[in-house]
Amino acid sequence: MYRVWNFLTNYSLLLIFGAIIALVWANTEGHSYHVFVEYPLWFNDFIGVSLHHWEVAMGEDALAFGHPESAKVLTAHYLVNDLLMAFFFAIAGKEVWEAVILKNGSLRGKKAATPLFATAGGMFGPIAVYLGLAAVLGADKFGMVANGWAIPTATDIAFSYLVGRLVFGAGHPAVRFLLLLAIADDAAGLIILAIFYPSSALAPEWLLLSLAAAVGVFLIFNWLPRRLDRGDQLRPRSTWMRQKLSYWPYLIAGALSWYGFAQSGLHPALGLLPIVPTLPHADRAFGIFADAEKHLTDLLNHTEHLLKHPVEVILFFFGLMNAGVEFSAISEPTWLVLAGLIVGKPLGILLFGYVGAHTLKLGLPAGMRTIDLFVIGCVAAIGFTVSLFVASVAFDPGPVQDAAKMGALFSFAAAILSFVAGKLTRVQKVAVQ
Repeated sequence: MYRVWNFLTNYSLLLIFGAIIALVWANTEGHSYHVFVEYPLWFNDFIGVSLHHWEVAMGEDALAFGHPESAKVLTAHYLVNDLLMAFFFAIAGKEVWEAVILKNGSLRGKKAATPLFATAGGMFGPIAVYLGLAAVLGADKFGMVANGWAIPTATDIAFSYLVGRLVFGAGHPAVRFLLLLAIADDAAGLIILAIFYPSSALAPEWLLLSLAAAVGVFLIFNWLPRRLDRGDQLRPRSTWMRQKLSYWPYLIAGALSWYGFAQSGLHPALGLLPIVPTLPHADRAFGIFADAEKHLTDLLNHTEHLLKHPVEVILFFFGLMNAGVEFSAISEPTWLVLAGLIVGKPLGILLFGYVGAHTLKLGLPAGMRTIDLFVIGCVAAIGFTVSLFVASVAFDPGPVQDAAKMGALFSFAAAILSFVAGKLTRVQKVAVQ
């Protein structure tokens, strides 16, 4: 339990504090909060939101800032959501990469088959519920809210894992199943963000810059030293790269990749993902909450350790910048997001998990019941972090975005539903053996 709480305090508590401050601020001094979020840090022609977009978002307050004619504005919101959050998604991408590619990775082989089917259900179920209920509201409302279909597909990995351990017990196989599902859900969420939510008009030729940065840094600083060190157990060239250059070549490549994403129209918060697989990494994965990971000294894990505290602060500001929603904003999108999460997630995971386990005969882990899939679905309905992020890119700033964010915040209610579902289905807690 200590490792889970340690992970939660590292990556989630500051996020919650930021979100609470934002909620209080927005509901007491909404105007000053709005100016804080859209505050212009740099008028330029390189990075940021378009000047027109910023002027519309700021309204009359834009007149208070004398500024030169420029193409873009680096706002406080853009700095956090589009630039700094790239480090958060890099850590998420690192976990997915290890789970897929490394020996004993949690998403390798047959053991991941049923969780992957359940993950698909945990995405299609919320989408069906969200869009189905939106259609009932009528054509006008549907057109207004349809772009938010991906918001309820997200699962907050830290909070869902913590709640899962409390519901099932730390040693229950359903907890491992939930973790696999949450990691796969994060991977699918990154793909959805890249494909369906571009930040501007697509200019895919800029992705060549990202590709060149990734290939170049891998060949020069990873593959070539290992190639030259073949047969030499001391590995002098690889060691020199590790000790003298450390992560700096990859940071420079990351900056180039991020800029390529920003200019291509894909969301720049995903810009570091192509660089993650290029870092030298351990030969096997121990798991996202494994205590052994803190002892790994490969450059990939070392870089993650260095990012730990900065990402804590980044998540605080992410909560502060995105959770400031007035309670008066609660409307149809709030209930659509919430219904997608607390109805679509459990039903989708149960249905697809059943098909994978029984129809396709992929099976369930020993000691896990079919009905446990429904309880897992309730736990996975905690969207929060990624749901907030998707809401911020799915809709332009305004009432619809605020209402959708409120649905993401309300998804914490899934924790209560999870305990109720566990009691009703008579989950037998299993302690760590």
